[in-house]
Amino acid sequence: MINLKVVKNRKIWLSISAILMTSSLVCLFLWGLNFGIDFTGGSLMEVKFSGNKPSTVEIRDNLSDLNLNSLIIQPTENETFILKFKEIENSSHVQVAESLKRLSADLNSSSGEEVASDGQESFFEELRFDSVGPSIGKELKSKSFNTLAIVLVLIVLYVALVFRKVSKPVSSWNYGISAIVALFHDVLIVLGVFAVLGRFYGVEVNTPFIAAILTVLGYSVNDTIIVFDRIRENLPKSEDSFINTIDKSIKQVLIRSINTSFTTLLVLLSILFFGGATIKDFVLALSIGIFVGTYSSIFIASPLLVLFDKKK
Repeated sequence: MINLKVVKNRKIWLSISAILMTSSLVCLFLWGLNFGIDFTGGSLMEVKFSGNKPSTVEIRDNLSDLNLNSLIIQPTENETFILKFKEIENSSHVQVAESLKRLSADLNSSSGEEVASDGQESFFEELRFDSVGPSIGKELKSKSFNTLAIVLVLIVLYVALVFRKVSKPVSSWNYGISAIVALFHDVLIVLGVFAVLGRFYGVEVNTPFIAAILTVLGYSVNDTIIVFDRIRENLPKSEDSFINTIDKSIKQVLIRSINTSFTTLLVLLSILFFGGATIKDFVLALSIGIFVGTYSSIFIASPLLVLFDKKK
């Protein structure tokens, strides 16, 4: 069993979390989140070229006559291109696709490649096209953050209900508040990381990110309840102090929590490095959230119970 004094060294863990949370708040205040077209409105088009592939400059020059507002061209690791621009009509979407087909055909024909009977389409493929209006984007943003708030409130009520028979030395509501502080810690740090990634690497926040945050909330609160449940079991039969009882309970579940998170992260990191580009941001948010959630369940939620006890 690991001889780790979590609660007795709580000032160290809480200080680390305070620094991370403050840094996240500063990043969010300075840069905010880089919201994608799901929230701001716009169009996203992913295309694939065969044979000779154009550069981003050639694609931009080819589409210059179509007056696409806020055009962003991103090459991916899967040898495709993601084009982002303001919302367009379906007729403009067809013009963009046709223009890219001609560009691909010209590049391959000029290099001596034989153009098949189906012409331009043999070297060009449109993989997906998504379009979201600005009003729908605002509604999605509002509903997404309202959902997060509702989930947090329900988690407090659930934890307080589950631990309603635990009244000494702290009340059941203290368990719920400790759990919600740990969850707020997890979400804030993930948001801070994505604020930095959005500022320097153009990583966007879309609806899959909200799904990742909700998943992190569920995973983290489950891990926290496992620790709290062991504390609840040990309290009636423990003749030790409240601090030592919590430390003993954490030791009993520590290896289990670390192993569970480690195996989950192995799968997520495999998807992150070897999976498709379209789900990488989702997996990245999950990976960061699960890592931070495991930390908060052990080093934040339980020490907070001691702070409530001392304050009382």
